[in-house]
Amino acid sequence: MPGTHDGPNMQAADQTTQNTSPQRWVEPGTPAYRRVAMALFLAGFATFTLIYCVQPLLPAFSDDFGVSPTESSLALSLTTGFLAFSILLAGAASEAFGRRRLMFVSMCAASVLNIAEAFIPNWHVLLVMRALEGFVLGGVPAVAMAYLAEEIHPRGLGLAMGLYVGGTAFGGMTGRVGVGLLTESSSWQVALGVLGAIDLLAAIGFFILLPPSRNFTTKPGFQFAYHIDAWARHSRHPALPLLFVIGALAMGCFVTVYNYAGFRLVAEPYNLGQGAISLIFTVYLFGIAASSLAGGLADKHGRGPVMAIGLLVALAGVALTLAGSIYAVIGGIIVLTSGFFMAHSVASGWVGRMATQSKGHASSLYLLSYYLGSSVMGSIGGWFWTHGGWFAVAGFAALLLVIALLLSGHLWRYARRMETCLA
Repeated sequence: MPGTHDGPNMQAADQTTQNTSPQRWVEPGTPAYRRVAMALFLAGFATFTLIYCVQPLLPAFSDDFGVSPTESSLALSLTTGFLAFSILLAGAASEAFGRRRLMFVSMCAASVLNIAEAFIPNWHVLLVMRALEGFVLGGVPAVAMAYLAEEIHPRGLGLAMGLYVGGTAFGGMTGRVGVGLLTESSSWQVALGVLGAIDLLAAIGFFILLPPSRNFTTKPGFQFAYHIDAWARHSRHPALPLLFVIGALAMGCFVTVYNYAGFRLVAEPYNLGQGAISLIFTVYLFGIAASSLAGGLADKHGRGPVMAIGLLVALAGVALTLAGSIYAVIGGIIVLTSGFFMAHSVASGWVGRMATQSKGHASSLYLLSYYLGSSVMGSIGGWFWTHGGWFAVAGFAALLLVIALLLSGHLWRYARRMETCLA
């Protein structure tokens, strides 16, 4: 098995190996499979702690900097927006520089930026830093999905993707909860600095654990025409664009609910403090379990039905948050989180399976849509909060899920037709 460290000639060695021994899959149940799964778990953890650590801080930003709830949401929306576009560039760059190396550099750079944000006293400078952090993080998500699709045997891809998404769920939870608790005991500046240091350690662990690619050949230089052609082919695919839109809608719903739940819960009649609100994010544990479960179920029973179930579960969660009881609100967030991660886990794995060529480009288009949904719809949700309160926010989120569910029905029928043709 290849070593775990990139030496000066590692890319050339990798390319030689790939040319002579194509499709050397990492088999489920092997030590290499466990190392890959743990490494990508760390990548998902670091990426999502860095992206979403500011989400529980939106009410604090609104108070400290004297900005509106909609404007405070830019601390997250700018990160995901710049992340969305950088994913396209990062996916292309990984074709030249290699998957593993690019992910490691991205994780390190973003962690250092997060530490630097602890020393920024100006709101607009903080927004610039958050945008830059999103841009450098683009080297992780699309490349991680492409690495798994290229290296993991197809029969174990669903579970491996589920574990990666589980890492993103754990990171999202840890970032939100840890930052919230540290903010209450010290300050949000200390919280951001500590989190950045932890993620720097996660990046080092990732680099040590992840084996270099064995089924991927680098393409030196930036071949502009090649990348444009690859993105165009995926955009013309009869089903892949449906996956892209479903990802955008589901993520838009999820981020909208989480962005403005904090504003709802600090107000009457709940009057929760920063620490109590951050503890609500421990419901991400349900997302970790749901994503791993959905990946395994999709491998056994098909991706179409599992995705539809996930979206229906998420819709039920949104409806439950309309109740006045704090227990019903938290229960609704739990149900929404479980359903969302089921759908996202299935969609992530489905992109890699449906794209027969240039899997990195397909993953980058999915994540472009996914994070644009987070950025655009997450901020639009602020308008609904300002003008209609929680009922308007929930109605907007539910509409996004209903559209996603209708599109998933078309996707499911397409998949069944393809299976019939191949039978």
